[in-house]
Amino acid sequence: MQAGRYTFLSFILITLLITIGLGACADPGSGVTGNHSTRISIVAAENFYGDIAQQIGGSRVTVTSFLNDPNVDPHQFESSVQNAITVSNASIVIENGGGYDSWMDRLLSASPDSNRIVLVGTSIAGTRLSNNPHVWYDVHNMIMVAQSIDAALKKLDAPNAASYDRNLQTFIQSATQIIQKMDEIKGKYAGTPVGLTEDIYLYQALPMGLNVLTPLEFQKAIAEGNDPPADTVVTANNQITQHLIKVLIYNEQTVTPITTNLQNEARQQHIPIVGVTETMPSGKTYQQWMLDQLSALEKAL
Repeated sequence: MQAGRYTFLSFILITLLITIGLGACADPGSGVTGNHSTRISIVAAENFYGDIAQQIGGSRVTVTSFLNDPNVDPHQFESSVQNAITVSNASIVIENGGGYDSWMDRLLSASPDSNRIVLVGTSIAGTRLSNNPHVWYDVHNMIMVAQSIDAALKKLDAPNAASYDRNLQTFIQSATQIIQKMDEIKGKYAGTPVGLTEDIYLYQALPMGLNVLTPLEFQKAIAEGNDPPADTVVTANNQITQHLIKVLIYNEQTVTPITTNLQNEARQQHIPIVGVTETMPSGKTYQQWMLDQLSALEKAL
């Protein structure tokens, strides 16, 4: 424990020394905050928050997102000294919170700044499921996050407030398409029994009225990287082999031998599989990501 404490303190010291060095020679056009900055520097723990910040801020912001690969398990992310430097130079930091990205809290603690604005998704969200931090899967929550980003940008850059407000309205109008698609699916398929490999998709499955049969204990255990209780594994398997579910919704970023087995069984039973991810795919906006997954689900249903 004591060795770990000294390691972390050394990490902080190195980070601060490097930060001071970078601050002395920062490029005026780099987007790094400072007296000569031309753009507001924003750091997002996850790329979907970063994408929304970019949509609201436009050309007046520089956004860096740490979690940006949908092929990597986000629970295995390890922050670096470079991450700490980037955070130390940020005017706005956006994290999910709720224990999902606690490494960001450590990065923030390494470079305290009373002028930095920190936005926490789980604190902003109006809808919170018990012990489920995946609040970004609720589009209403993300509209609230977008509104908070808009307010933060106007606080730092009041002369361009009207531009940020316009971008916010554009985002809200686009996000409304997600709500409309969910309403369409609910109208056609409410009550349809489905399976989930973990609880991330509850934020959409429940509002759409889908009947999630997979035991919640199973979903939460997989989400937390634990082995689910044996009886829940048997239940989840039986729901597939006995055709009790119509679709299996599969988190492609949290893969274990147990979830892979469910996927293989679903294929053998000709039950459609819909893949979802925790991290936004490259080249898409938050809205496109959500709509593409919903379209795939609608087709499978």
